[in-house]
Amino acid sequence: MTSATKTAGVGAPARPGTAAGGSALAGTGTLVRFALRRDRVRLPVWILALLLGTLSTANSYAELYGTPEDRANAVETMGSPAGLAMSGPRHYLDDYTSGAMLGHQMLGFTAVLVGLMSVLVITRHTRAEEETGRAELLRSTVVGRHAHLAAALSVAALANLVLGLLLALGLGGLGIDGVDAGGSLLYGAAHAAVGLVFAGVAAVTAQLTAHARGATGTALAVIGAAYVLRAAGDSGESGALSWLSPIGWAQRTYVYVDDDWWPLLLCLALAAGCAATGFALSTRRDVGAGIRPQKPGRPVASPALGTPLGLALRLHRGMLAGFGAGLFLMGAMYGSILGQAEDMLKDIDQLQEALERIGGTGIAEAFASMVMVVVAVVAAVYVVMAALRARAEETAGRAEPLLATGLSRGRWAGSHLAVAMGGGTLALLVAGLGFGIAGAASTGDGVLVPRLVGAALAYAPALWVTVGVAAVLFGWFPRASAAAWIVPVYAFVVGYLGQILRFPGWMNDLSPFGHVPRLPAADLDWTPLLVLTLVAAGLVWLGLAGLRRRDLETK
Repeated sequence: MTSATKTAGVGAPARPGTAAGGSALAGTGTLVRFALRRDRVRLPVWILALLLGTLSTANSYAELYGTPEDRANAVETMGSPAGLAMSGPRHYLDDYTSGAMLGHQMLGFTAVLVGLMSVLVITRHTRAEEETGRAELLRSTVVGRHAHLAAALSVAALANLVLGLLLALGLGGLGIDGVDAGGSLLYGAAHAAVGLVFAGVAAVTAQLTAHARGATGTALAVIGAAYVLRAAGDSGESGALSWLSPIGWAQRTYVYVDDDWWPLLLCLALAAGCAATGFALSTRRDVGAGIRPQKPGRPVASPALGTPLGLALRLHRGMLAGFGAGLFLMGAMYGSILGQAEDMLKDIDQLQEALERIGGTGIAEAFASMVMVVVAVVAAVYVVMAALRARAEETAGRAEPLLATGLSRGRWAGSHLAVAMGGGTLALLVAGLGFGIAGAASTGDGVLVPRLVGAALAYAPALWVTVGVAAVLFGWFPRASAAAWIVPVYAFVVGYLGQILRFPGWMNDLSPFGHVPRLPAADLDWTPLLVLTLVAAGLVWLGLAGLRRRDLETK
């Protein structure tokens, strides 16, 4: 054994499940520092985005609902079952200050995003490390069996605590009436507690399956179920279902109204229980394997798997199904309040001005046009993830064996891009269908179904441009592929919030989504859609050309 090897601590472990030093947590501190180093960009971006989004929303509420009359009108409209399902429990409406509005309308939404951040942190530093083989290599040294999971949970906890502290300080320093220091501290603590819960959930799902995609998808399904239970409970009479959801527990703190801290104890207890379960399950499986055994494949593969497109569809089908179902429900939720849109927005001057700039014959049409931007942005999140799947296959070493055959780089990467473009279009279709069906039911106008489906599909060329941007980055600047996320983030900030905050028009023109006709309020114009399609085709061609000219990066 060389001196370098001795220094690294490589050698046979003393006992199964422990490191050479004997502790199952040996090396946790080093792995925490390593994880923070790897996430030195990701986590600050997540935290700053959630912080700035919350602070800007708090300021917007103070401006939009500056008088008691404005807040009374908001209470009247948000008190409907549909309004409560999209916001939170009715008790917030009893004293609807700017702080109560923030807790009522934003806490449940941002809790989902905090949960997403926590899930991605856990799976990135646990299951993904095993899938690539790095965990097994590290555990051959003085790294304990539980070190990876403990380090991931530590990083997730640190990120959530920093976010909670910044939210408390930021909101407390705004000086908005109804947003006091004590309530702000509870608001930040509620986000941190929910984040810890879903970090614990991800610690469990990471033990169940051998693949990072499956672990992430299962954890995200739990987040979705928690949100649905919260929405169903808040829209009902008793609200019992909300007590089955950690998001519902966070909202039951009634921040800025009653400031009850005790529901967060439920979150902490569940987080600790999930984390302990994750550690226990990790001792019942081998490194790289999952608790749930993989189903044996068919003796003979289907002919479709022998083609690049068929294989890409097989790899993407789970994520596509999840986004499709989520977008359908999202469209249905917005459609359910379409009939009440005029009453909800008639007394909000700033939103009225934004809707007037969109145009249309009525507030319902303009509101639907604004919602379509949100739907398109969520679909853009899917297409970025799908388009960058080829990059993940490359860095994991799975692309190289395929390309060692007669399969060309263009056909291999093009299949993933084709699934991203087709899947994004399908996601828009089901979102528009859900929006149209629920909207027609709430307004009694059956014509809304084809109109809203068409309005959603109008954003397909913008999604294709987003895929093209990801293709160019993947082909020419693979290490900067994550920059493709700028497209959907910018589209949301400028296309949706910019309508309310009156951003200059040239900022909207920088986004491909800014050139899509705002159906159903505006008239259909084919010219920008055709131009976007041509731009998307050019970007995809350019990206594939770059892929052919560079070396593959493998582990």
